[in-house]
This record gives sequence, structure tokens and C-alpha cells, in this order.
Amino acid sequence: MGCHPGPSMTISAMPSSNLSESALVGIYEVSKLLASPNRLERTLAGVLALLSSFLDMRHGLFALLDKQGEPEIVVGSGWSETNAKKYFDHLPERAVGQIFATKMPLVIENVHTSPLFEGSDLSDWGPTDGQPFSLVGVPIKDGDTVVGTLTIDRVFSDRSAIRFDHDVRFLTMIANLVGQTLRLHKLISRDRDRLMQENARLGKGDRPTIAESKINGIKGIVGSSPSVSAVIDKIRIVAKSRSTVLLRGESGTGKELFAAAIHNLSPRHSKPFVKLNCAALPESVLESELFGHERGAFTGAANLRKGRFELADGGTLFLDEIGEITPSFQAKLLRVLQEGEFERVGGSRTMKVDVRFVCATNKNLEEAVQKGEFRADLYYRISVVPIFLPPLRERKGDLGPLANEFLRRFNAEQGTHLTLSPSAMEVLSECGFPGNIRELENCVFRTATLARGEAIIDKDFSCRNDGCLSAVLWSGSHEAPSPSPLFKQQLPIVPSQKAPVAAEPRPPAPSAAEPDAPMNCPGAENCTVVGVDQRGDREKLIRAMEQAGWVKAKAARLLGLTPRQIGYALQKHDVPVRKF
Repeated sequence: MGCHPGPSMTISAMPSSNLSESALVGIYEVSKLLASPNRLERTLAGVLALLSSFLDMRHGLFALLDKQGEPEIVVGSGWSETNAKKYFDHLPERAVGQIFATKMPLVIENVHTSPLFEGSDLSDWGPTDGQPFSLVGVPIKDGDTVVGTLTIDRVFSDRSAIRFDHDVRFLTMIANLVGQTLRLHKLISRDRDRLMQENARLGKGDRPTIAESKINGIKGIVGSSPSVSAVIDKIRIVAKSRSTVLLRGESGTGKELFAAAIHNLSPRHSKPFVKLNCAALPESVLESELFGHERGAFTGAANLRKGRFELADGGTLFLDEIGEITPSFQAKLLRVLQEGEFERVGGSRTMKVDVRFVCATNKNLEEAVQKGEFRADLYYRISVVPIFLPPLRERKGDLGPLANEFLRRFNAEQGTHLTLSPSAMEVLSECGFPGNIRELENCVFRTATLARGEAIIDKDFSCRNDGCLSAVLWSGSHEAPSPSPLFKQQLPIVPSQKAPVAAEPRPPAPSAAEPDAPMNCPGAENCTVVGVDQRGDREKLIRAMEQAGWVKAKAARLLGLTPRQIGYALQKHDVPVRKF
């Protein structure tokens, strides 16, 4: 019969002949607990309660770390939902950091004399406060990567025969079991997400597997966020009429797809859908493209050519970047929009067409009208029904479906079978994508091209290797992150007034003490890099955030801090985080 140790007979106090047998019993009990289908935090709290029966310990602490080495889950003895936060406050961060860095166990015989706890508040460590105590910690590993730590403490006494070597071996075995459990939790979570996505796909039996994804029956538009759904609902109503539509929004928001949707949902869907980018051609060529030309109208015009207006007769003509046309050409375009009449270049016969116009621009036309750069009468003619397309940063929930759609297209073109891992989706969700859908497509294609495995992971992205194109393009830009408020709401034109000027960022009010600042800064020895009381630190912080494209994790690497410290510094210096 094995000796099952109780509270009065722990491993440390037992004769050496019984240590191995008692450790096996403890491992067996812990393995049964880890196999139970409970929430991870409750399971780890149960493991600590069980360890107190096998070890001479006062407190135990599990600290599970994220990819940056920051505590993500901290569970201590007596853990519950209500007191979970206090364990973060009492976490021995320097000791945990040393275990994480060295990947080796840590034994501190007297914490009060250890430099790792110098300056720490040890007054709240349990019922025997004031007495010196020892600390033993071991790493929790997933393969060769430290994913967490297990630490225990006990009262220090010169008279007690403490067998640190046996305790370290026992705790290391427990940490290995916990590491395997964490790995299984991650695999199960990943498989569950994959099965849910597969079930969702199979539930839509009429959804094509290779053809372009659809939203509410509209080809090419991917996503189901409230902002996109509101645009779709408006398009369904507008498509039934013949009114001219003006699509407004930042570059890369998919204006051409929405224009095609208006045509496909309209009674003209069986007629041509003709499109032209007005910014891509000079005025002389643009006139010939739109109106056509007669034979011999100019050098090189060997034959009669129909223009886009004639080609779109009975259908829809999409004029992209209409805000870029010259004032002289605006007058020619106004007549066609108003009367439906025009003459070919070099011709004298008036042509009449029946065309539904859909225009698009990312330019502030109201401001252009006030400056005299755009005709007010043409503005009123094209902006009968303005529709504002949301940028990608406002399409919550659409990032994943869009990224998977672009990866599906890449796989179809290249004959590959790449997938996006959860860590890859985390990287994508951290970016504001100021270039919108066009930038997201570029990011997915570039990363897929350079991916090393079958699944794209976080390390495959350029931003994880200090090569983020978005950060280079938009660093220091004061225009790209914040679109004009006119893209959110159409404002009346008042030519006699000046265009509103955006207010300058409000500098932080000087004060001796700021109540919103955090009381404790983890890793305080590094906080002097962005000090909370130095004049130039706010500018240094803003420069780092701009250089990092306002990604906290990257700015933290530039300044040698952690993302959490960057968050504290932003709060302390009252720096508003720009959302792309």
C-alpha cells in the first residue's frame, strides 16, 4: 500500500524512501484533475489546491503568458472569478521574467534578501505576513517554448529540512503535465473553430465553392457587418430607380463592385455595364473615350469609333474618379448628364442615349465646389443619391471573410492549399488598413507568396519582420488615418464660407498628479524609456507610434518596452490612438 501524504506529512517533510512513491501519487492525482472537462482557470486552481497536500507550501501561482511574454492568465491558490484580478497585482514579475528568459527552474531561499524582490511590497502574502519565505518556480513549456510558470512559496526557517531538489523535480513534472494540457486545449480550440467554419459553409448548400463569394445575392461583395448591410439595403432601393448615384468613400473601399451591384439589381441588368476611370486619361483622350469620334476627326482617327456613352445605351455607365476631371470637361459632361445628348468628336450630328449614371470619387467635392475647382451645377447633377461606403476599419467582422476570400483566390491562381492560422488572423485584426480592401488583398497575396508552411502564421507577415508597408506609407501622415467628415455625412454647400479646418490635437494639461495614470508599472526599470514626467517623452512616444503605423506591439519593440507599458504611457500622456 502506498502512503498517501496529507497536510501533516508533505513531500518535503517525509523520509527520502517515501518521496518517489508520494510523488507518483501526486502526479496521478494531478493528471486526473487535468483530464476533467472544466474551465482552464478552475482546473489550474484545483491543481494548486491538490499540490498543497503534497508540498510544504503557503501559496501557489500559475502564470500563463502571451506571445510577447506578458501574463495572460494568472491563477493562484483560492482563485475565483471575483478575486482573479488580485493575482495579477501580486505576481512576482521579475522572478517570472527570469524563469521565462532562462527556461530553467528558480529557487530563492529567502525572498527578503533576493535582488529580484528588491523594492517589492511583500506585506500582502498571506496569513504569515512578516516572516521570511522561500520561492520555488519552474517553467511550463510547449515544446521548447516557455508558455507559463508555476511558482510556490513557503515560510523560510533555518531549522526546517527543505528538500528543494525534490520539490523542483516534482514541480517540473507537474509543469510538463500542465504544458501538455495547454497544448491539447489549443488543438481542440483550433479544431472547433475549423469545424464551425466548415459547418457554416455546408449549411449554405447553394453557396458556390469556387465562384466568388456573395452577400445577400450580390456577387463579389464579401461581408455581413452592419455598415455594409446598411449600404446593401440602400442599394437595393436605389437600384430600382433611374436616379444618378454618387458613391463616396476612401480609396480601396470597393466602389466599382458596389456600382456593379447597382446595375445588376436594376431593371437594366440585361443591358451593358460600361465603366471608365476619369483620372486615368488626359482630357483630349477622355473626350474621345466618352463621346467617340468620327473618321478623320484627328490624326490617327482612321475609322469611326463609338464612345462609352453609346456603348452603354440602355444600361449603366460607371464614371470612377469623377472629381478629377478638368473644369472645361465638366461643362461638356453636364450636358450629357442633363439632356442625354452629345456629339462625337469631329461630328455635327447630335446623338441621344438612355444611360443610367453611377459616379464615384474619394475627393471632397463640397470643398472643391467652394474653391471653384468643381462646378456646383454638375455636383448637384451627379449627387442625386449619395452613398457613403464604409472603410475597412469600420466593417467589424468582415476582415476574416475578406482575408479568406483573397486567400482562396490566391490558392486558385497558384494551385496551393494555404490556410490562415488563428495567429495570422490576430495580426490582421491589429492593423487599421488605411488602404482598405485593396491593401488587405495586397497583404494577403504578399504573405501567401512568402509563407513557408501550409498554414500562414504571424511570423510570415512583413509587420512582424519590421517590413510593414502600411507603416512606411502612412507614417507621419495626417490625412490618411482620418477621412473627411463629409464621407460620413453630406453637408450643405455654402460658397461664402470657408471649409472647416480640423482642430489641432489638444496638448495634455500640465498637472502634478494625473489620477488616470496607473499606480504600478510592470517592469518599472524600463519605464524611464518613456518617462511619465519628462517633457520630450510625449513627442518620443508619438513619433514611435507613427513610425509603427499606430500598432502598439511594434511601437513597443522600437522603444524597448512591452505593449502593456505602451498602453500605460499612451494613457499617461493623453495620446489618442489613431484608428485606421
